[in-house]
Amino acid sequence: MTDKRISDQLSYPSKFVEVNGSKMHYVEAGTGDPILFLHGIPTSCYLWRNIIPHLMPLGRCIAPDLIGFGKSDKPSISYSVFDHIAYIEKFIEILGLKRITLVMHGWGSIIGFDYMMRHENNCKGLVFYEAFLRSLHGNDVSLALQEQLVELHDQEGIYDLAANALPFIEKIIPQNVMRELTMEEMDHYREPFLESGAGKPIMQYLKELPTGNNESNVEKLIEDYSKQLTKSKLPKLMLYSVPGFVTTIATAMWAKENLPNLEIVDIGEELHLAQESSPDLMGETISVWLQAVEQMGV
Repeated sequence: MTDKRISDQLSYPSKFVEVNGSKMHYVEAGTGDPILFLHGIPTSCYLWRNIIPHLMPLGRCIAPDLIGFGKSDKPSISYSVFDHIAYIEKFIEILGLKRITLVMHGWGSIIGFDYMMRHENNCKGLVFYEAFLRSLHGNDVSLALQEQLVELHDQEGIYDLAANALPFIEKIIPQNVMRELTMEEMDHYREPFLESGAGKPIMQYLKELPTGNNESNVEKLIEDYSKQLTKSKLPKLMLYSVPGFVTTIATAMWAKENLPNLEIVDIGEELHLAQESSPDLMGETISVWLQAVEQMGV
């Protein structure tokens, strides 16, 4: 049964800004230093709708849709993670965001950590859940991720994700939430992919997913920012759950041993989209941590 506190409404007005010739959609609430939410794939700013209320008293909460996702435009680009990095960096520049707290999930963590690596002086803190923290080793790819990679490889011959992503959405979103989503909630996740061809950004993401071979450009990027994370004194909050999807126990232990100024909070039994099943716990945890960071005068 759905928790009545979990709203299916994105109750913030849509805003758009032109970035690299395309419109990027975002929502915002609150005032003060920016808190920038970076979603993973194939979600959108909608994922953060029940987290934002906990943080809007503490700063200017800004949640964009990555280019090609949500209500953002779908230009004719490759949609590599490097494209997303370029669009988000320009988005930050156009909005004039300074002293940013990055709140990152999944693929959004690669974008955010890369930004931190090159603009650490413009960052105030890092919050991450199910993040790509370090280069994956063959024995440190979670069982859930291994199974999905095999399944997706098999599915590519069944239907063309780029042309029709809806079967993927119908399968992957419910599989990654600990509760049953309402029809309204699922409709929000389906909507960006109703048109033929809208799945190209998802297809590219699947091609770039790290597999543990440490050979791709994406894995080299992860290796680069991972080294900086071990040196960065920025305040960090890692939300951790089991069984999860990206983060293994080995990665959580590595983070505890190697990342300075890190707090790790176990949020219990969750899958990849804990924002949909435990938004109050996530929001309250981030709020308490952010207030402590403020008190330290960071």
